[in-house]
Amino acid sequence: MNYTYILECRDGTYYTGWTNNLEKRLKDHNDGKGAKYTKARRPVVLIYHEMFETKEEAMRREYVIKHMTRKEKEELMNYKTPVE
Repeated sequence: MNYTYILECRDGTYYTGWTNNLEKRLKDHNDGKGAKYTKARRPVVLIYHEMFETKEEAMRREYVIKHMTRKEKEELMNYKTPVE
């Protein structure tokens, strides 16, 4: 399974990415081994994710979400069931 996910960083900003191992990727971000953006904004919290069959689908969705405004991302998270 592949995932597109949104993290909330310590400073309140959002980071969007994709992975095929959500738990490992979240740990990597919080260990400072994830994206350069999140490294200085730890800890991060997983607040949203979507599942896809293929890597390509997850990457396409990541691209779309990254181009959304903050308000659009928040509306998306409110529309779907948030991560608990």
